Order: sequence, then C-alpha cells, then structure tokens
Amino acid sequence: MKMSKTSWIAASALAISVAMGAAPTTAWARDLTVVSWGGEYQDAQRKFMFGPFTAESGIALVDEYWEGGIGNIRTRIRSGNNTWDVVQVEAEELAIGCEEGLFEKIDLDKVGGADRFLPGTTHECGVGAVIYNVVLAYDASKDGPKPESWADFFDTQKFPGKRSVRNGPKWNLEIALLADGVPEDQLYEVLSTPEGVDRAFAKFDSIKDDLLFWKSGAQPTQMLAAGDVVMSTTFNSRITASNENDGTNFGIVWQDSIYTMDSWVIMKGTPFPEESHKLIEFATRADAQAAIVPLNRSGPTNKDSVSLIDAKFMGDLPSNPANFEVAIPDDPEFWIDNFDDLNERWAAWAGNN
Repeated sequence: MKMSKTSWIAASALAISVAMGAAPTTAWARDLTVVSWGGEYQDAQRKFMFGPFTAESGIALVDEYWEGGIGNIRTRIRSGNNTWDVVQVEAEELAIGCEEGLFEKIDLDKVGGADRFLPGTTHECGVGAVIYNVVLAYDASKDGPKPESWADFFDTQKFPGKRSVRNGPKWNLEIALLADGVPEDQLYEVLSTPEGVDRAFAKFDSIKDDLLFWKSGAQPTQMLAAGDVVMSTTFNSRITASNENDGTNFGIVWQDSIYTMDSWVIMKGTPFPEESHKLIEFATRADAQAAIVPLNRSGPTNKDSVSLIDAKFMGDLPSNPANFEVAIPDDPEFWIDNFDDLNERWAAWAGNN
C-alpha cells in the first residue's frame, strides 16, 4: 500500500539493489526476499512480521522496497534475473500478474486456510495483506449538518462550498453513480455501459464549478484544514493520521466507501516456494496484523485480528465489521479493461473545467 501511489500502468523504478547495479545472485546463494512499500509502514512490518518470522522459523530473510508497477514484475520474471520471492502488490498488479503467469498459485492450506481471512480477501495468486478505503471526509468541527452519503457530496445546495476528488477516473466514476442512485450491486454493471459512463460524467458536470482536484495523498487533509474545501475524497488512514498528529477533527463517512486491498504474492519460479508460504502465513496471523494497527490504520485481512486490537483504534479500521459491511469492493478487472479509455476521457473533461 503506497502512501503516494503511482499509476499501475506506468513502468516503475527498479528495486534499489538493481538500480545500484548489483549483479543477480544464484538461487542457492541468496536468502528469501520480501518486498513491500518502504517507509514507516515497512519499518512496522520489519518489527512485527519480518524479524519475528526469522526468529521463529530460523529462515534468513532480506526485505527490500519498491514503488509498484506491473512492468517491474514482468521484467524480472521474463529476464530470468528475478531475486524477489514474496511481494506486496496492489489489486491491479495481482490480477494482471496472475493472468500473465507471473505469480505462483497460493496454497491456502499453507497460509492458514481460507477461513482465516475476511470474505473476498483471498485470490488464486494472492492473499490479502491490508485493506484501505476511499472515503468521504469532512471537517466535523464546522457547524451545520454533516454529510452522510455520496449524494451529499454532490449536493451543493445543502452543503455549499468546494469539494475535491483525486484527479482521475478510478473511484470517482463509481461515487458519481452511487450518488445518482445506482445500487451498489449493479455499480460496475452500469459503469460497463456507455450510458453508465455518460451518466457518471453528467453527475460530475453538476458540480464542476465547485470541484477541485488532488494528486498526492497529503492534499485532501491540507485542503480541509485550510478551508479550501468542505469535503473531499481521500484514503481513510490519512484522516486518522491528521486527527492524531495535527489535532484536526475530520470526520469519515464509511457508508458506500470503496475498499481495495494489497495482497501478498509469490513470484513465479521462486526457489523458495515453501518458505514463501511460511512467510505469508506468519505475516497474516492475527497477532502480527493487529500489532501494526497503532502505526497504520489500514485494516487487517485476518478476521480474528479484530479481537486483538485495542478498542480505541477500532472505529478507524476498514476491517471493523461496522465499516466493512457498508463498504463496496472496487473491481480491478474493470479498471484493467477500461482504465486507458476512461482516463483519456477524464483528462479531457478535467482539462475543460
């Protein structure tokens, strides 16, 4: 889960070891290697997952970081010079990589069994690592009514003022249709039609004079704090971090928020298939996932983690049953098939605003 996400269609930077010119090592001359997103998030993983895994199993482990991008995965596998074994990937990377045969199939029995995980968090090529949501956020310290739905986001009479969304089609077209009354179980069916796409853009036309765009994950909270907008889409963990670190009082609307997930995958042809499964099993244990929550409020995928998490954190978590049950899963397959066309249309539309 990247705090600053790059497009999944873009080629990403190579891992640090490769960028520095390190020569590929033979399978029998290297250690099991896990790759995540770096920063404080990976520091927490190192403390509560990677280090304890080695201590318990005796399996030596190297951790590296990356910036995402299916092109990186393709290059490593197709060149025959891959030195990664277990990688944390985003939803589109999981779907594309599995379809292209870049990942090993996961044996769920070796990672704790299907019953360990929340519904929808396992895949033939991956196991859920963390859940995060795209939510509606607002400044709860302001007087007056508080938004409760995406319909409120588009209601500039009841909630006058600017609002902001990420500058791109993904998740925005979904919230437009939800605000326009499309049932959640028909969301991607409707969005898959030309009429549905037109309907979503028409909904945004209705607020185009009151719309601002954000690009980096830090911007929505900055806009809210400055009073530039009255509400914004954002990632749930950003709101929690702002409230805790900056003393803000921002609220989250969990109803019909859109959740997505990073997954652990095993690279095709790894010389460590058993060790890779053991690492994923350890990293998805309830206690390991729960231990990270105070440092990062993205949600665990192990359904038993909830009982181990301090109650004061529960309201902030995507996998809190009260939040999870009212959220909607995004559809990576839809975006794999339609991103380019919809992104082109969005760019033209946004450029005319």
